[in-house]
Amino acid sequence: MKASNQTVLVLDFGSQYSQLIARRIRECNVYSRIVPFRIGVDEVRKENPSGIIFSGGPASVYQKDAPRCDPEIFKLGIPILGICYGLQMTSHLLGGKVSKGTAREYGRAELEVLGKSDLFTGLEEKLTVWMSHGDKVLSLPEGFSPIAKTSNTEYAAVCDPSRKIYGIQFHPEVVHTPRGRKIIENFCLRICGCRGDWTMQSFIDQSLEEIRTKVGKGHVILGLSGGVDSAVAAALIHEAIGRQLTCIFVNNGLLRKDEVEKVALVFRKNFKIDLRVADSEKRFLDKLAGVEDPERKRKIIGHEFVEVFQEAASEIKDADFLAQGTTYPDVIESVPIGGNPSSMIKSHHNVGGLPEKMKMKLVEPLSKLFKDEVREVGRKLGLPEEIVMRQPFPGPGLAVRILGDITKDKLETLREADAIVVEEMKRADLYYKTWQSFAVLLPVKTVGVMGDERTYENVVALRVVDSQDGMTADWVHLPYELLGLISNRIINEVRGVNRVVYDLTSKPPGTIEWE
Repeated sequence: MKASNQTVLVLDFGSQYSQLIARRIRECNVYSRIVPFRIGVDEVRKENPSGIIFSGGPASVYQKDAPRCDPEIFKLGIPILGICYGLQMTSHLLGGKVSKGTAREYGRAELEVLGKSDLFTGLEEKLTVWMSHGDKVLSLPEGFSPIAKTSNTEYAAVCDPSRKIYGIQFHPEVVHTPRGRKIIENFCLRICGCRGDWTMQSFIDQSLEEIRTKVGKGHVILGLSGGVDSAVAAALIHEAIGRQLTCIFVNNGLLRKDEVEKVALVFRKNFKIDLRVADSEKRFLDKLAGVEDPERKRKIIGHEFVEVFQEAASEIKDADFLAQGTTYPDVIESVPIGGNPSSMIKSHHNVGGLPEKMKMKLVEPLSKLFKDEVREVGRKLGLPEEIVMRQPFPGPGLAVRILGDITKDKLETLREADAIVVEEMKRADLYYKTWQSFAVLLPVKTVGVMGDERTYENVVALRVVDSQDGMTADWVHLPYELLGLISNRIINEVRGVNRVVYDLTSKPPGTIEWE
């Protein structure tokens, strides 16, 4: 979306909660965008935001090479809210003093609000907040005064009302601060003056206009995977330009059971979209033969996808634009060290590479949305709930759910096991209530007994997690009866498997996918 004075920028200083801050702002119907802390004052002027939030971060402001914003930002007259490290950096840069605290403060704390302040309008005098800091502000810069305190932190919240600069030592973005959303709302609506009218319908309206303006009379090609992101991107672009869109479905042989048939039914029959299927199973499996390293798998699949896609696209005349279902978490996780402070977790085959290779202009209408926002857009565009609420599926497909090398037999084994997981989760009315539920085929064989005979067969891991946007996730406490049912069905119905285990790892420290 275009920058406007209805945008609140989040300057990322390496906090694990930066994405949460952006999400909380959007929950106030205000558009937000995360930018690196290195952003210069001239670029901020171009963005023309109505407000700026400094995130937390792991550094200490008095350390050498500690991350700091451009000090000229404070002179722009734009309202600023510093959170945790953001407060300390603001104090440090404007003439206050910050040092290591005599006692660290982690976990819940009771905040006492001191007098009236726009930041705490409509809130109680005592609030439960979440603290996570070892450093503290010892003295405030000129013009600042405290507006809240805790038993351990004299300057738990401060402000310079004349410059509309605020700072809080606690984290309002986390669920452990129950009234945190109201604090962020007060900053965005009362202090920054945002209208609070950014909705998914307004996003759709603006996106349709932007797509039509950008594409003109050109033709757009989109790689449709059947997942939520590419499906919503296809529906949105089709709504904007109709028959100027052609979708290509690459059957790489790494898909779920009956995937090709399901996708063709929805998009050809329901949406009347020009959908072309490129069957390339053997080609992908030949390239992946003997490859075990997860990142090499992703690179090979991404490269081969480009080649197959390019060949299919060459048959379409006047193809000027390439569309992708890239979402905001894709962009964030794929930023290398030196961009946003958050290090790259893994590569995404649909972020970067394709436009240069194919010499086409890129259309990424969902690149600023989190997954739940993408789903809401899909609903408003009339996509069936089965597509809208479909669980995320990795771009490299089942290749990153088979640990070790990829073979056709292993894929068939995993497909059957995965189909059972999905079927039983739906039957238990839990599939659409969890973020992801799937099977992983491990490179491990164990001894078992089946029909009075000794077996030595494969192990399948069951992975079920809950999340809001894929940035963090918790494993789900499935009923024992359901776990037992899934395990029994996989062992009895899937040839070559004699053991099922359950993954109890959250993200972090693990990732959702195993590779």
